[in-house]
Amino acid sequence: GVVEGLRGVTDIENSIVQVVTDLTVTTLKETKEFVVEGIDVPASIVQGAISGIAEVGGSVIKAVRGVVTGAVRGVIESGGTQKKAVGGAVAQAVHSAKELGLDIGETAVEAVHGSLEAVRQAGGDVAEATEDAVLAALDAAKEISEAAFGSAKNALKAGVDGATKIID
Repeated sequence: GVVEGLRGVTDIENSIVQVVTDLTVTTLKETKEFVVEGIDVPASIVQGAISGIAEVGGSVIKAVRGVVTGAVRGVIESGGTQKKAVGGAVAQAVHSAKELGLDIGETAVEAVHGSLEAVRQAGGDVAEATEDAVLAALDAAKEISEAAFGSAKNALKAGVDGATKIID
C-alpha cells in the first residue's frame, strides 16, 4: 500500500505519483472486474493514499496533486476511462479533505491540477478533463456543505485556468 511505499521516503511529494500509479495498476490487475465504468477504484485509491500520507506524517495538502495524478494515471494506463478516473479521484480528494479537516478550496484546486497532469501525460483531452474535474470537485463540495461549495467555487475560479467559464 501507500504507507509501505512511502516508509523511509524523505521527499513524499515527488515519490507519491509513482507509488500511487503502481498501487492503482496493481489493484486493477488483481480485481479484473474493477468497475471500469464505476468510480470505485480511483476513489478508494485516493482515500487510502491520503490517509496513508497523513499516517506517515507527510503534508497531505502538498501531496493531494500527486495522489490524484497517480490514481488517474493508473486507471487510464489500466484501460479505464478518463472521465471516470478524473471524476472519482477529484471527488474523493475533496471528501477526504473534509474528513481530515483540510481546506476544501485548496484541496479542490490541487486535485484538479493533479488530474489534468495525469491526462496531459496520457495524451488525453485536457479541455474535457478540466470540465469533468471542476464539476466533480464542485459536486463533492456541495455534498459537504454550502460553505464548502462556496470555498471550492472561489478557489477553483482563482486557481484553475478555464474554471470560471465552466462554473458561470
